[in-house]
Amino acid sequence: MQNITAEELKARLDAGEKMNIIDVREPHENAEFNIGGTLIPLGKVQSMQIDEIEDLKQQELIVYCRSGNRSGQACLFLDALGFTNTKNLVGGMLGWQEKYGSQK
Repeated sequence: MQNITAEELKARLDAGEKMNIIDVREPHENAEFNIGGTLIPLGKVQSMQIDEIEDLKQQELIVYCRSGNRSGQACLFLDALGFTNTKNLVGGMLGWQEKYGSQK
């Protein structure tokens, strides 16, 4: 697992880069605000219900949650399952909104 900052991720999003972004929060959190990631709550990651990302093991996965804690756990779990390039969004959506408000 590596870390990625909100600034780095936003620059890549603004540049139109295609990325694999995973939101490990709960559905109600995702509905309130998200930056377009695929919703796979941490509980699903932990119970290995990750069929939709199984073919991304060799690709970069950027994982986020509310504060960076759950996404860090998810990255470690995914790493143990053989994913080779996981990145945790430092500060999560709280950090994102602190810097950018509700813009993507």
